Amino acid sequence: MRSKEGEKKRAYLTLEELRQLPDDTNTYKTVGKVFILEPKSVLFNEQEQKLNDSESAIASMQTSKEYLEKQLGEVENNIRELLQQDPGLARQILSMTVQ
Repeated sequence: MRSKEGEKKRAYLTLEELRQLPDDTNTYKTVGKVFILEPKSVLFNEQEQKLNDSESAIASMQTSKEYLEKQLGEVENNIRELLQQDPGLARQILSMTVQ
């Protein structure tokens, strides 16, 4: 999520800078170590697409995170209930050593 937040922020800042430029300004796109002359509209559309993709990926990840946190809570509750129902099992687990 942090990676996508960073992408989103870079795309937003780039869009803000592109908005300030006149439409006939020469703009360059980096491809590796090469700079390629591109119309402003092409760069603008690419940055908007990156921004939208990042936002949708973040929303999807947030939904997954919430689901997994809910699942984790349910599993923890199930384990607690199991240990409360069988104190002998709880003692046996506590007596085990991790090697």
